[in-house]
Amino acid sequence: MTHKPLALRFGGKSSQGLKSINQDAFAAHLPEKADLEFKGGAAVIADGVSSCEDSHIASQTSVTSFMQDYFSTPHSWSVRNSVSRVMTALNSWLHKENARSSREKDSLLCTFSALVVKSNTVHWFHVGDSRIYLLQNGQLEQLTQDHVRKSGGKNYLSRALGGDGHLEVDYATRLIEEGDMLLMTTDGVHEFLTHREIIATLTAGYDNPEEAAKSLIQQALENGSDDNLTALIVCVDDLPNETLDESHNRLVQLPIPPVMEVGNKIDGYEVLDVIFSGTRSHMYLVKDTESQKQFVLKAPSTNFSEDTLYLDGFIREEWVGQRIDHPNVMKTYPSLRDKNFLYYLGEHIQGMNLRQWMNDNPTPCLDDVRQLTKQIVQGLRAFQRADMVHQDLKPENIMINQDGRVKILDFGTVKIAGIEEMTSPLDKSIPQGSVNYVAPEYLLGEPGNFKSDLFSLGVIVYEMITGKLPYDEMSTNDIKLSSYGEMNYTPALHHRKDLPLWVEGCLKKTLQPNPRFRYEALSEFQQDLLHPNRNLESKIQHQPMMEKNPLLGWKIIAAIMLALNILQLVINT
Repeated sequence: MTHKPLALRFGGKSSQGLKSINQDAFAAHLPEKADLEFKGGAAVIADGVSSCEDSHIASQTSVTSFMQDYFSTPHSWSVRNSVSRVMTALNSWLHKENARSSREKDSLLCTFSALVVKSNTVHWFHVGDSRIYLLQNGQLEQLTQDHVRKSGGKNYLSRALGGDGHLEVDYATRLIEEGDMLLMTTDGVHEFLTHREIIATLTAGYDNPEEAAKSLIQQALENGSDDNLTALIVCVDDLPNETLDESHNRLVQLPIPPVMEVGNKIDGYEVLDVIFSGTRSHMYLVKDTESQKQFVLKAPSTNFSEDTLYLDGFIREEWVGQRIDHPNVMKTYPSLRDKNFLYYLGEHIQGMNLRQWMNDNPTPCLDDVRQLTKQIVQGLRAFQRADMVHQDLKPENIMINQDGRVKILDFGTVKIAGIEEMTSPLDKSIPQGSVNYVAPEYLLGEPGNFKSDLFSLGVIVYEMITGKLPYDEMSTNDIKLSSYGEMNYTPALHHRKDLPLWVEGCLKKTLQPNPRFRYEALSEFQQDLLHPNRNLESKIQHQPMMEKNPLLGWKIIAAIMLALNILQLVINT
């Protein structure tokens, strides 16, 4: 059974109606191949504010620019991130044009509603009084709310694109079904039609959405519409709901290569050395026989040929490494020719992993730790910019090359916002990372973000400084928490008495079990690790004894209880 792609049909019509100029605009686009999978199909409608002389320019520019810019955003970005950035840029441009225009004040204003259908979900974004409706199982639902205020019997827009430097946009999502219809209209249409009229026209017009759009406009005109009129219809024909069997078949289109030895060749690559051969994967240093370039070739183990989740992660590694171009992140490369087996090519990093470095440097100076941490932060910020979360940060997944440069690797569990939005039968609720470095929110069944990677980094920095873990070690079978309160932090000062108080404060904030109390940005953590923060120092100085030194606190309590018991005994005798 082949996996069916998303299939949408569009039909739209716009008319100036009784007015001399049409200030409405609309557009729709269904891309092909990778863009279809990662970006989905999009539709947008805009209505220029009638009191503004150039509002038709605002609506036309917004619609055209949105379509161009949205489909140009990286595949790794989520729909929300992509659309938000595009709309923010559009609003900023319109607002600046209004601010410096010599024409009538705020002449470039329009309403703006956009929807994106990706996988089996519709995402919608809205500002103004144009509308988006959903017709599902014969029921019509208005998804958007009108941003208007009434005064003197008239409606006035309370929000519009270009009206303010800060844009407030409504955003929501909804699961949809095959056979659904989405309708986008300007007020010249929906103000003059009843729900019953809309339902009847849409139901009759599923096979020909363009004719249905024309019919809606004609009915509105007949009902007395005196404004511009635009209707855009989206018919949902097919949704890419993949079964587990389909997912597995897609992932194993190429066979796993056999275990290789030095001198073996595969697809034009000659094995020069066996770097690693284990139960999960095999890594080889290979040379391309044509270009003589050297790569690391990584192949999955045949032990996991039926493990769909593992194979998904393996393919993800190659995908991520080709999309993040940063000196502190390992690169993967497209194959120089068609592949006959499942593997990927990565850069050859000569050096040691961070675990080996920690073993060689059990009591490192803080400056060395800071320099390594600074590079790890830079690599993680590259993930964050790509709308990705690593989710398996640990010393074994951080390499230090011969020049001292840090390289983050192993992308099999990376959370990619753009991919997470796609419906999948694979259960990725808990990352497959090392349990002592995984952020607590995952163990509570909550989704992670960059703060989860920050927690893992905090554990690593703590361990580099002290040689210990900040929380009690957990067994691989103990991967669930019922509350954040189950985790008891051991201050780094217990292991390194020479540690500055502000460094202890920085680590404690980074390692808060509840992500709400961690740093709001990786740069803030880096700043406090590199430079004294007297507020953090003061908090450590004035914290209660039971937080500063729980063991000593309990010893004091025990001593007091013993003294009281002895005193009671003396009194009684």
